[in-house]
Amino acid sequence: MSFSSFWSDVIATVVGGVVLAIFFFLAKEKLFPLPKLTGRWHLEQTTENSIYAPYEGMILRYVVMLWQSGNCVEGTAEKIYEKSSNGERQFVGVHRTRAEVSGYIEKNYFGKDRIYLHVIEVGHGRESTNFYDLGINADEVMIGTFTSMVADQDGTCKLQSTPF
Repeated sequence: MSFSSFWSDVIATVVGGVVLAIFFFLAKEKLFPLPKLTGRWHLEQTTENSIYAPYEGMILRYVVMLWQSGNCVEGTAEKIYEKSSNGERQFVGVHRTRAEVSGYIEKNYFGKDRIYLHVIEVGHGRESTNFYDLGINADEVMIGTFTSMVADQDGTCKLQSTPF
């Protein structure tokens, strides 16, 4: 091995490494970017199972404000609608319950990206916790499932940018 061959091999390796790094950076940022979730969203959840029978089939709707920093998501939500065995009602002004939202985006290069949200709602009687698992679609409608500590509820949910 000659000394000049050594330096040309080192330079070729460094240049190749830099080119690969730039390629993977551009692929991550331009070809496979994280979805943009900052803004106003509308969440609807439908209870399919609950240990409290009157909650089965219940539909709740929320307005959600999300802020995204990288793959972390935070925000707030307000309950605006309920349809249950007790009837249908809109929540306006002081009758709305507020919630804190936190979560993250799971980037999947060979499948749908997912968003996981943990929501703590300060209800009229007590705090409650909900967990959402949603597939992120390009058409700004995300479908998934939820589970709640209120009466051990679970069911389907939909998060979309336009009102229901």
